[in-house]
Amino acid sequence: MKYFVFFILFVSVMLQPQSVFSQNELFQKKSFIIGADTLPYRILYPDNFDTAQHYPLILFLHGSDESGNDNQSQLKHGGKLFSSPETRAHYPAIVIFPQCPTQSFWASADFPEDNSGYQSMVFNPFGEPTLGVKLLMGLVDQLTEEQFVDKKCIYIGGLSLGGMGTFELLHRRPDIFAAAFPICGGGNTSSVDNYALKVKIWAFHGAKDDVVPPVLSIQMVDAINKAGGDAKLTIYPEANHGVWDNVFAEPELLKWLFSVKK
Repeated sequence: MKYFVFFILFVSVMLQPQSVFSQNELFQKKSFIIGADTLPYRILYPDNFDTAQHYPLILFLHGSDESGNDNQSQLKHGGKLFSSPETRAHYPAIVIFPQCPTQSFWASADFPEDNSGYQSMVFNPFGEPTLGVKLLMGLVDQLTEEQFVDKKCIYIGGLSLGGMGTFELLHRRPDIFAAAFPICGGGNTSSVDNYALKVKIWAFHGAKDDVVPPVLSIQMVDAINKAGGDAKLTIYPEANHGVWDNVFAEPELLKWLFSVKK
């Protein structure tokens, strides 16, 4: 009987019009290399991609658990959203999922010696970039030179460590991005003057997040708005750290994102 049940489950998965796995396979594997250092990334092109056309570009940064070099794990969260038939039909765009090296980070930050982790980390986007950030900036600079990229519609988002990286990339490349959606992230409030007037931001956080405190997003959004920027924050009252599932289900997220132009 158990073998019959397994068979039925297997057939039901195989008969789905497009599984998560097949959706993720729409992302092509590529690598960006500087000297001896490599940044794996996956890239999704629109249906009927035409190099003579101009397309929005989305950069999405994964969390710490997806770091590595398998060029696969970074699609775990968010890959399904951007590769779904609905998204591709309504919002044709080039989507990039880079993968941070295991021993590096998307943000330049010092972790406290008392093992309190993200609770009291100190962000330093003004200093030397991490290897991950250095490679990421190189990839961004390369992609934005492509003729088929619409320079007015370049967006960035990320979750957890990737949310922190989102704020740092806005600081380090303030003239590139039109909009950003950092999820359960944080950053250095002293850096917002560099990009507050140039980028629209929609941040997200779970009120019960016990990994990355919600106050980190609150402080960043407050600082951006005090600097004259346009930032909003959605806090989910019952959500913990895995708030990205709530964000990906937001019916207005993609509509808002693609409505913003530089």
